[in-house]
Amino acid sequence: MRRRNFIALTTIGATGMAAFGIPATGQISSASQFSLSSELKADVVIAGGGVGGCAAALSALRNGLSVIMTEETDWIGGQLTSQGVPPDEHIWIETHGAPASYRKYRSAVRNYYKAYYPVTPQAKSKANLNPGNAAVSELCHEPRVSLAVLNEMLAPFISSGRLILMTEHKVRTADYSGNKVSALKVFSLQSGKETVLTAPYFVDATEMGDLLPLTGTEFVTGTESRKETRELHAPEKADPDNHQAFTMCFAMDYFPGTNNVRDKPYEYDFWKNLVPEMTPAWPGKLLDLSYSNPKTLEKKPLGFNPDGSSTNPYLNLWNYRRILAKNNFAPGAYVGDISTVNWPQNDYTLGNLVGVTQKEFDQHVNRAKQLSLSLFYWLQTEAPRPDGKQGWPGLRLRNDIMGTEDGLAKYPYIRESRRIKALFTVLEEHVGQANRVQVAGAEAGKKAATFYDSVGVGYYHIDLHPSSRNQNYIDFASLPFQIPLGALLPNRMENLLPACKNIGTTHITNGCYRLHPVEWSIGETVGLLVAYGLKNGLVPYQIREGKELLAKFQEFIRSQGVETQWKG
Repeated sequence: MRRRNFIALTTIGATGMAAFGIPATGQISSASQFSLSSELKADVVIAGGGVGGCAAALSALRNGLSVIMTEETDWIGGQLTSQGVPPDEHIWIETHGAPASYRKYRSAVRNYYKAYYPVTPQAKSKANLNPGNAAVSELCHEPRVSLAVLNEMLAPFISSGRLILMTEHKVRTADYSGNKVSALKVFSLQSGKETVLTAPYFVDATEMGDLLPLTGTEFVTGTESRKETRELHAPEKADPDNHQAFTMCFAMDYFPGTNNVRDKPYEYDFWKNLVPEMTPAWPGKLLDLSYSNPKTLEKKPLGFNPDGSSTNPYLNLWNYRRILAKNNFAPGAYVGDISTVNWPQNDYTLGNLVGVTQKEFDQHVNRAKQLSLSLFYWLQTEAPRPDGKQGWPGLRLRNDIMGTEDGLAKYPYIRESRRIKALFTVLEEHVGQANRVQVAGAEAGKKAATFYDSVGVGYYHIDLHPSSRNQNYIDFASLPFQIPLGALLPNRMENLLPACKNIGTTHITNGCYRLHPVEWSIGETVGLLVAYGLKNGLVPYQIREGKELLAKFQEFIRSQGVETQWKG
């Protein structure tokens, strides 16, 4: 949108915010009463307060910049909070393989439990306390604790006036010309009031890359063809509408001897009887204690027992993403454990959220909610038990844990976004174990590709969930990888940067770059890139193109705790 099409607005600085009713804290909530026509400006505007957005804000603020950050929900933190997904991390995360700021966040989560919860002396003595003692992560914990920690980390910058946090706000339009963005227009999801945000730099940390189409930034969606990318696991034909499943997560606990069964969800019969149409085939009904083994696609049985006891030889799903293990806390403090559900059984594959109308978005989210509520009802009433009975009526949906009336997460867990057409695109041959050997040979293929412009590191296996075009799991080994600066730079735009799942990856490599620590690493580097560029009068592509400039930037980010190469 051209500048002349924006409503004529008055520019204000930080000292003038009070005239618009902006709280002294610097946080604009849905209830704030500021002028319908207002303009705010900062050194950088970050759209999206998820993991990458928070990391970008923190690194920019730490280096003296002023920041405006918007967030669609009333909780910052994205995957960690509003989406209800405990961190998925690699096995070295306690010592290396992530920025120092991410490890600081992790320590703060543990310290929060030790300071405010009735943790047992034994649990408190553990340096690496895992509140949920879960299988999926060494730091499975409640969304609200991550929310509290992130708010604490941002609080000094809000009170100083250098951070304006606009929750329950969404970007409506953008003002751009040529290769630059000059403003975003956001609106309150509660009041509809609009505000124009201006800055030298803009960061897209939204879950679906919302700024890319609004700013004319070139992007791709879905799957690329093998001809385009030469990737071992890419399909023969590209499909821009082929996206990984999204999930409406929820939390539950178990109160033995009670009956907490409520009305049957109105789509229960549909989901109970659904056999997903997948290629290769899904092994049976979706609501079942079995699923497709992600690596072999054969039927894989699972167990479920909400008292946390072993269901050997099968994984007890209750323990998989458990966020609070009662044995870590004083006797009597909790009736039982609390577990979150982000399982194969509530992956929604009947449509996409990226690039659809708001009506279609709402329809798919509502159906995904019905799937999750149906799964919960099935667990209460029909799930097979080790004692031969059916259902666990003592299960309770914990709406207080997710901060919602319906007990489901505030926002869908979205695994795949629009992705920028970048100066450099990470391909499977760079990070996939088998493809790496194929292109580099047996010896060189033992390590991921080395990127001269590395600005971070990460690791996760390539994990693609069943898709909206009926493709079953694609799950295979990757190698500890680097994050190249070129993948963070759009082909053309000079002052718009990605900080979420919208970087220069493919459908395949997104499968290992989309997890919590990597998203944090991306956001951290983007915030530092903006700070370094503004301080030195450089645009990001100049930093990458100049050998000495790049070396100095890499030295700068390393001095701030960013790892640019793997140890060993």
